[in-house]
Amino acid sequence: MVVEYGSVFAIHDKYPVTEGHHLVVTKRHVADYFAMSYNEKRDAEALLSLLKRQMLEDDPSVQGVNVGMNCGEVAGQTVMHAHIHLIPRRVGDVDDPRGGVRGCVPEKMGY
Repeated sequence: MVVEYGSVFAIHDKYPVTEGHHLVVTKRHVADYFAMSYNEKRDAEALLSLLKRQMLEDDPSVQGVNVGMNCGEVAGQTVMHAHIHLIPRRVGDVDDPRGGVRGCVPEKMGY
């Protein structure tokens, strides 16, 4: 575990998309974001902000982040416990970053 904040905690992703990829996970077992309580969502938002600030301070190569959740098997969720991805992004980590999270359906990235 990296850090705890109220009803959630952060860990490093076991299969990181980029270096520094974290997961913010609820302590209580719930299926996904939509099952999280108001307090869990508030704590998760606060922890995401804290982690982002820390990333930017610790690694000047981080120029942006992606925040994402997969809710349901057809959306790519493989661990049926609420968690939020915080993925640091750096210049040049992909050829063309336009479209960002739209990459979950690759042919919809370009617009």
